Amino acid sequence: MERRLHRDPVALAEVPWPSLEPLEGARVRLVSVEPARHLEPLYALSHGDPETEALWSYMPYGPFADREAMADWLAGCAAAEDPRFVVVIDKARGDKARGDKARERPSGMASFLRITPAHGVIEIGHIWFAPPLQRTPAATEALFLMMRHAFDDLGNRRLEWKCNALNEASRRAALRLGFRFEGVFHRHMVTKGRNRDTAWYSILDEEWPALRANFEAWLSPDNFDAEGRQRRALSAMNTRDASA
Repeated sequence: MERRLHRDPVALAEVPWPSLEPLEGARVRLVSVEPARHLEPLYALSHGDPETEALWSYMPYGPFADREAMADWLAGCAAAEDPRFVVVIDKARGDKARGDKARERPSGMASFLRITPAHGVIEIGHIWFAPPLQRTPAATEALFLMMRHAFDDLGNRRLEWKCNALNEASRRAALRLGFRFEGVFHRHMVTKGRNRDTAWYSILDEEWPALRANFEAWLSPDNFDAEGRQRRALSAMNTRDASA
């Protein structure tokens, strides 16, 4: 795909702010933060041993000293306009005997941030998924729902993904999801007292329809065998020419 430095003039209408309504998928639901409801399961899933708490390594906060500290942080998340946080509800977790609603459990968080309606630009970030959600189709669907909302519901022109340049897992995830690498901003910020170089990625609106079709095909039940193994890898479906 040709990318021109100077594009034709654009008649851009300011896009809406991300919705507070739930984003519904087959495997997950994304909902606004409710500290009283979400604190206990989120704290339990993200604290307790070094391996679990490693999920906070590249975040500007966490792990938290105790439940009260995380409760204060969640209260701030609930009140914030930008970032606008969501909690990922995994529909498949819990005790089946208690019924479908009882089975749904908070399993991670993400956010829309650096929201710029006047330019049709938005980012997804502050992503942390508890170990049971990591590397599952539900985790992929959660991010797809956010991407689809950014483009199809809100009409953004550009979706961004940024991460610590040392965070190889996040960088692989960006490429798997179809983001294009744009470069590294050196000494971009300081987090937890350490220098952070930031890797930047993007998807443009004209690139989204093909990527959306790939997500829909990958998430289809037909793409998984009886043991739940994928037949086609999303990373292969979303491979693009990085030089374009």
